[in-house]
Amino acid sequence: MQIIAIDGPAGSGKSSVSKAVAKALGFGYLDTGAAYRALTWAVLNSGLDVANSTAEEIAQNFAYSISLEPENYWVKVGDLDLTYEIRLASVGEAVSQFASLPQVREYMHLLTKDLVISSGLTGVVVEGRDITTVVFPEAQKRILLTASEEVRLGRRSAELPEGTSIADQVTKRDQNDSKVVDFLVPAAGVHLVDSTELDFDSTVKAIIALIAKD
Repeated sequence: MQIIAIDGPAGSGKSSVSKAVAKALGFGYLDTGAAYRALTWAVLNSGLDVANSTAEEIAQNFAYSISLEPENYWVKVGDLDLTYEIRLASVGEAVSQFASLPQVREYMHLLTKDLVISSGLTGVVVEGRDITTVVFPEAQKRILLTASEEVRLGRRSAELPEGTSIADQVTKRDQNDSKVVDFLVPAAGVHLVDSTELDFDSTVKAIIALIAKD
């Protein structure tokens, strides 16, 4: 199995770009941030207690599933389809406080590896925070996708529901998450792709060209 790990800050375009790369290569696509958002939704709406739970207990009480098909993307908790709900402002503004918990990150790392390994696919593009350094440091290609803060804020504002605070969704998210993992500076062996001056298609082509290199 070929694993392509793509990391980057909020608004860098890693989700949409990763999905397009997966489609072009015929690979699966895994949005790891969706699991953090779904877990946050469960805490806010169903009383899931993660602060006082171990990683094993979270796994037992959080019935999470996600599609790895880039053309058929969905996110579920139990029988509930939460593909739309996890993108609500209330979830986005609260996700960092739960994502920073050590037991949550431990659970997410194990979940991510299991989803990829059990997929049976020939390749998977995995995107999210600390994917290139902690979760899949052994990936065949590891890429840090960045852009200037101004560009990231502009891109993110176009994606979020009306009335959402861009500063909360991007700047504050970056500040909170940077306390847990450094996602702005590429680690050794991680390729940097700066999309500040690139449009969407050019960014996708740049990453595909990078993956094709030996």
